[in-house]
Amino acid sequence: MKSEDPMSDLLEKVLDAHGGLENWRRVRTIDFRLTLRGRALEVKQQPNGLRDVLVKVDTQQTRTLITPFPVSGHRGVFETDHVRIETAAGVQLSMLKGPRESFAGYQPQTPWSESQFLYFIGYALHNYMTMPFLLAKDGVQCEELAQHQENGETWRVLKASFPSGMHVHCREQKFYFNDAGYLVRNDYSPDVSGGSAAHYSFDHGIFDGFLVPTHRRVVFRDPSDRPHLAAPSIFRLDLESIVIS
Repeated sequence: MKSEDPMSDLLEKVLDAHGGLENWRRVRTIDFRLTLRGRALEVKQQPNGLRDVLVKVDTQQTRTLITPFPVSGHRGVFETDHVRIETAAGVQLSMLKGPRESFAGYQPQTPWSESQFLYFIGYALHNYMTMPFLLAKDGVQCEELAQHQENGETWRVLKASFPSGMHVHCREQKFYFNDAGYLVRNDYSPDVSGGSAAHYSFDHGIFDGFLVPTHRRVVFRDPSDRPHLAAPSIFRLDLESIVIS
């Protein structure tokens, strides 16, 4: 990072707290078990969510593998320009090219196909599991905003602007960090689903030298940016058996 970057002090603190950028550059894959549920899945007509699936995130390229998906004996693959569903032996069953374009005109109540659900969770998991190191990638611009008070704590806030073409929820997002430099909240308005969300991270643990939250909860935000913490979760993610190599 450039020394003249006014955000380098906070970003360096955050990256160090999560395991260090130099260590991260040697990582190739992240494997874990995931259970995903939430109110949004019912709205999107994907009520089963993901139950105790195996996920492999490739940190050196844009690729996420989910097994099983959508049913036993099949798996889902998200890559840069497509998603596909294949058998456990690798026989392709379906493919959706340019998946993001398929969401054009979608509203919060518009249902998703299995391939669209695969795209959403594929890129989202890739982002979540590579964060906050994703903020240090070329083309990502960060700006520190005013501090934020929540739950009796003071959090520092980064506004990140992502380059076009990067598979993220939306081009501008806010990231909140506690005194220890832990990522505790992320605000965004997903292009593929509509609405505004506050994504909270809890129960951070050290796995192979890297800090990873093992429980995540996503809730709605209203137009004033106030999260609805008492409302049902849009999504809940529980992770276990995390291996970073």
